[in-house]
Parts: sequence; structure tokens; C-alpha cells
Amino acid sequence: MPTIKEVADLAGVSVGTVSHVVSGAVPVSEPLRLKVQEAIRELDYHPNHVARSLKTSRTRTLGIIVPDMTISFYPLVIRGAETAAWQQGYSLIAVNSTDGAERQKELLSLLRSQRVEGILVVVAAAPVPIQQITRLIEAGIPVVCLDRIPEKLPADSVSVEDVSAAELGTDHLLEMGYRRIAIVTGPLSLTNEKRRLQGYEQSLRRAGIAIDPALLWHGNVRPEDVSGLCKQKLGTVRPDAFLCTNGPTALGCLRALRHCGLSTPEDVGFVTFDELTLDDLFRPSITTIVQPAYEIGFEAATILFERIQGKSGDEIAAPRTVRLPASLKVRESTRRA
Repeated sequence: MPTIKEVADLAGVSVGTVSHVVSGAVPVSEPLRLKVQEAIRELDYHPNHVARSLKTSRTRTLGIIVPDMTISFYPLVIRGAETAAWQQGYSLIAVNSTDGAERQKELLSLLRSQRVEGILVVVAAAPVPIQQITRLIEAGIPVVCLDRIPEKLPADSVSVEDVSAAELGTDHLLEMGYRRIAIVTGPLSLTNEKRRLQGYEQSLRRAGIAIDPALLWHGNVRPEDVSGLCKQKLGTVRPDAFLCTNGPTALGCLRALRHCGLSTPEDVGFVTFDELTLDDLFRPSITTIVQPAYEIGFEAATILFERIQGKSGDEIAAPRTVRLPASLKVRESTRRA
């Protein structure tokens, strides 16, 4: 196994210079950094981060907890955070909470035991362990919440601007001539779901359309449950369009429409938050409120580094709240004949 001295000899630099390049703690000129990195690759040198962390109390590792990596939104969030981490010479540990509160508590404890220097977390839909997250922050482990933002939690947060994003989708349906627009939400225990409902209602009121309680369909983030809810509702209520507030909810709603023999856009218009597919082979293609998932992950990790490095001083001593704009991709599911 190659040693740090062998790397230094090959690169023609001191052992200290190699250590600075590996740790990132001390700036090194670009030519020397490139020589050291080339020597590391040639020798296939792997620093002992565990030993270094015991000596320096730094692991150069972050953690991120998401509900489910199979939901297409979250890999982009993780990728954005990973890019920011890589630029700082850090690694990122990504884990799934399966959207469960107890599992999330276990993972927060696990990441703390792994001595990560900061944690990014998308809180579970079940009751949020606010006290546990607060204790982490008080213990000096920075935490940034993203996507789902818990109320009454003194933590930095990054998400889409939920109200205006929902208005964007609802306004589009109204412009296309739809009037009986049902909204299918996830659990309203989540702040982002409540704010998306608020945006939908504001858009309808601006258009002079009264809020119809029969068109407010509140579900969860399990497609099979949402499908059952929508099948039941469609037995007595017939909207002319749907706004879904997250990807799993949209999948459940689409399954219910197919079960009931309804097609989009022939029978109903359809808009959802979050891309349902990563290619253009899905037919009909779905009009989507696109969240800047990559940017959310990158910005959240950047804020985490500001906390870790203590570079921001008093200007962000209080928790930072960052809300990024969404965009609308208009596709076949809202194109009326």
C-alpha cells in the first residue's frame, strides 16, 4: 500500500504539501495541487481518513437523509449536494428514511456516530423529530432542511417557493380553459403541502372561482393509497383537470384515471409537481411544475459549509431561509383540442 511519503517523492513536494492537498485545510498553488493529485492517481493512494479524523476531529464527511431515493426528485437533490461537497473536498453519505419518523431518528443518530460534520435532511412525512434535530444543532452539528421544511425548527432551510409554484400550475390550467380543477395533495402535516394548497386556492380566487371542498383531495405520498382515494372520489365527482402536489401522488392519480377509463388530455387536464420520467417516451407527456432539485441540493450544502467553516459570521447567525423559483414545462397533458 503506497504511503504519503511515496506520493510526495513522486510529485517532488514535501509530505506537508501532500497533506494540505488531501485535507484542503491549507491553500496550495494550482500547479503543486495538480502534481500531487496526479501522483495520488498514479500510485492509487488512499488516505486514512479515520485516523486523520481522530487526530483532527474532522471527517470531511456530510450526511443527507431523504425519504426515498427511487423518487426521481431526490437523486437530483443528492447530486447537487454531492457536487458542492466534492468542490470542498468532502464526501457525502446518502441514506433513506423510508418516510418514517423512527427510521429517521435512527439515521440521525447513525450519522452523528459516524462523526459527519453536517447533515442535510428531508424530514419524514410522519411526526418530525424536532427535538433531536435541535439537539444536533446545539451540539455543534449543522443541519439544513430541504424540500420539506418543518415549522418551529431553528434550522437553515432550502426549498422551492411552494405558493408561487402551485399558482404557476393552476394559472396554466385556468388559461387553458379548465374550471373544475381538483387538487390532489400529500399529507397536510407537511408545510410544503399546505403552502401548495394555498397557492392553488389563491390562483382560483384571483380568477373569481370559489373553492369547492369536493375538489380538495388530501392523500399521502404512497401511490397505491392515492390511487384508491382518487378512484373513490371519481365515483361521485368529475373534475375537468387535476393538480398534483408531488410525484408519488401524481402516479397514484394517473393509475386511478386509467382504472376509471379516463384519458389525459382527452377527458381531463393534468399538471403535477416533479418530473415523472427522465425521458421523453412517456405518453402522454405530462405538464410539470419543475422544482430546481439540483440547485436545492447544491445551495443547501453550500449553506452547510458556511456553518461548518464559520465564514459567515454574524450575518447569518439566525437560520437562513432560501426559496428558489420553479418553472413550468407545458406538455401534452394540458393541450386541449
